[in-house]
Amino acid sequence: MSTPSADLLSELLPRSAARWPDRVAVAQGERALTYRELDDQAQSFARGLVAFGLEPGEKALLQIPNSPEFLIALFGALAAGVVPVMCLPGHRDAELAHFTQICGAVAHLTTPPLAKLVSPPVRALTTDVVLAAGQAYSESVCALAPDPKSTAVLLVSGGTTGLPKLIPRTHRDYWYNLATAARVCELSESDVYLAALPAGHNFPLACPGALGVLSLGGTAAFAADPSPESAFAAIERHRVTVTGLTPPLAQLWAAAAEWEPADVGSLRLLQVGGARIDGDRAREVQRSLGAALQQVFGMAEGLVCFTRPDDPEDLVLETQGRPMSEEDEVRLVDEDGAEVPDGEVGELETRGPYTIAGYYNAPEANARSFTPDGFYRSGDLARRLPSGHLVVVGRAKDVINRGGETISAEEVEQHLHAHPEIDSAAAVPCPDEFLGEKICAAVVLRAGACGSCPLDLPQLRAFLAGRGLSAEKQPDVLIRLAALPMTAAGKVDKRAIAARFG
Repeated sequence: MSTPSADLLSELLPRSAARWPDRVAVAQGERALTYRELDDQAQSFARGLVAFGLEPGEKALLQIPNSPEFLIALFGALAAGVVPVMCLPGHRDAELAHFTQICGAVAHLTTPPLAKLVSPPVRALTTDVVLAAGQAYSESVCALAPDPKSTAVLLVSGGTTGLPKLIPRTHRDYWYNLATAARVCELSESDVYLAALPAGHNFPLACPGALGVLSLGGTAAFAADPSPESAFAAIERHRVTVTGLTPPLAQLWAAAAEWEPADVGSLRLLQVGGARIDGDRAREVQRSLGAALQQVFGMAEGLVCFTRPDDPEDLVLETQGRPMSEEDEVRLVDEDGAEVPDGEVGELETRGPYTIAGYYNAPEANARSFTPDGFYRSGDLARRLPSGHLVVVGRAKDVINRGGETISAEEVEQHLHAHPEIDSAAAVPCPDEFLGEKICAAVVLRAGACGSCPLDLPQLRAFLAGRGLSAEKQPDVLIRLAALPMTAAGKVDKRAIAARFG
């Protein structure tokens, strides 16, 4: 397998610190650490882990909000040979206990505030305690260089239903991931990447994310949360050039840019991923924020697709990009596993130099999720254009079975988003005695939508009929929400919406 570099993930920070010791590596608010300072603190953290008895190859839950401490703990764990499980700040005891059961984690690396909120079945080691132990521990860390094919980090799978799975990313494949993404995004040492989404998620971590920019001598900046108020202040203070958002957040930022008094003119590239954004909304986001928009379609399991800086506008606005590596293999198949021709919808299957061969300690999930010839079954429905760009149309499992008719929730959502009064929407199934499942449309109305005559179901159905949507695909139920609930990974939490119906 050819790779952009033979470096180990654990060598990323020490190598960058040797090349650019006095450059700013990480910044948040008034705080900034140079590469030398970040590496020194990561080495101290590694010594602290050794002092607490953690050994190379052992797993530790890493749950730290966006901050320099996130990178200190991540690089410290890598230096000590400890495999971090990349938990998100929103995970709680059920998820943490689940991860511990799967991988046998021996410690929970976290911050004092988070430690008070959770109680996983492993000992909690807060960042301040570990750093203090490292400063008191005189011996250097002499962890043997790991096998490039060994697991460097365990990512957490996304999705909106069920407990997450753990995704083993090796030193080699994750380096390939971040380095290839950085090249496609034309990242350089002059870039400042803002992690606004939770940094433990694959998108802001390595697509190209914080790791990508640090590999090139740039700066990783952190926002405490992705709200326009917090993020715009970070962009203005640190002259951020690149960041990544989910579609709902991108739309929120675009709306806030009209009234939020902040200078975001330094932003050159806005990545939008995690879900599809339709063309009209993509155009609106690009216009409001003044940055080039890049659609990103990918998965923590591997395959990442980008629109390119030199793509025609219609491909940028209407597609989810094409694979970032020439070595990525992608095929679209029908229900029988036969490949469909370009232009037709099929389930996306993929394998390649940075796509996993299986989930961690999950034989049943692996039997469902991987084909006998090693392709990962993504569950995404897409069609491929002659250019190789993909248009994602829904999820194979994100469907509503209404009276025996299988309906793509995303197809319904695309029509809902076209309504001038709807800001965001989700289509979810709700139980029905006769049909099995009915279609529920959960919508958030735009600010300024008619308050005395709010959108009702007959009005919505008439609008959808006018767009040519067949009657069996039109919502049976309409609920209006102040905001759509979100998962820890920043996706719409359809399970929480469906729970309203028992």
